[in-house]
Amino acid sequence: MRPAAERSGNGLPVSVLRPTVQWVKSLMSGRVWFALVIVYVVWGSTYLAIKWSVQTMPALGSAAARFVVAGVLLALFARARRGSAAWRMEPARWRNAAICGVLLLTGGNGMVVLAETRVPSGLAALLVAVVPLWMIMLRGALGDRTPMLSMAGVLIGLGGAALLLLPGSGGHVNLGYSLLVVLAALSWAVGSVLVTRVPVPAEPMVMSSIEMVAGGTALVVAAAARGEFTDLHLGDISTKSWLSLGYLIVFGSIVAFSAYMYALANGPAPLVATYAYVNPLVAVFLGVLLDHEHLTGTELVGGLVILASVGVVVSAEGRHRAKVAALAVRPGDACAVATT
Repeated sequence: MRPAAERSGNGLPVSVLRPTVQWVKSLMSGRVWFALVIVYVVWGSTYLAIKWSVQTMPALGSAAARFVVAGVLLALFARARRGSAAWRMEPARWRNAAICGVLLLTGGNGMVVLAETRVPSGLAALLVAVVPLWMIMLRGALGDRTPMLSMAGVLIGLGGAALLLLPGSGGHVNLGYSLLVVLAALSWAVGSVLVTRVPVPAEPMVMSSIEMVAGGTALVVAAAARGEFTDLHLGDISTKSWLSLGYLIVFGSIVAFSAYMYALANGPAPLVATYAYVNPLVAVFLGVLLDHEHLTGTELVGGLVILASVGVVVSAEGRHRAKVAALAVRPGDACAVATT
């Protein structure tokens, strides 16, 4: 005979209450919020930093330098902190990390950098906000159950993206380069889904450093293929572009990543996922404040629709995970703790 489930004073199983208590504690943690604020502000500001860096730097070449340098620095830090054991793994894990890095950084970030030579940083950030919507559709295509509310959010978000891309919605926007941002979001989503389904390095810093070096190396090849290094003269690069690149390396790729990983490890996933619709707001605000950008009325409406849809998806996914976790707790199981 199995022991009765441990119960709280109100009669609910502790196995059900404990995850809720942990979620609330994480939600109220000052350190988690501090990490999230870093992710909100820094990742939101990278769109403007990218725009400034490509003013006098080759687009793909600057992205390549960012990720190769950041990846090497992160690898050295991981080696000093974790030792050599974290790097000993099967070849398949190295390969999978490299493939994900190419999808995320070469395809995802690289196309955004290229697009920002012609697209305002705020608009690019709003278009990138469709990443969670792409991820929902990819997971559904792979057989995962998707809440109806999530699918509704996806449809709403795609409608918002269509508004941003409507002919005449903003005469200053290049439609082809705007579509490049949409493709970048799709590449990022494919990499994000793939990394959860294949064996990858267990240590996050090792994983990220491999991704950055692989993605950066592929960007070097792409930049060379575009002829970006043919007429490159370092003396022609402005101080503003150099400082922007340094900011992207140190803060965008190392500090914000570390903060994101801490928040993800110590906070509720639905809360951490809010960066997807806070970053565009920060990017739009900084673009208007510091670079005199502006969005048309149609673009503003489209952006707000996308952000609202991402909010719906994040909320629906959070409730779905909580429901699945609660259903996984069987009556009679002693002190089973569900985690998400």
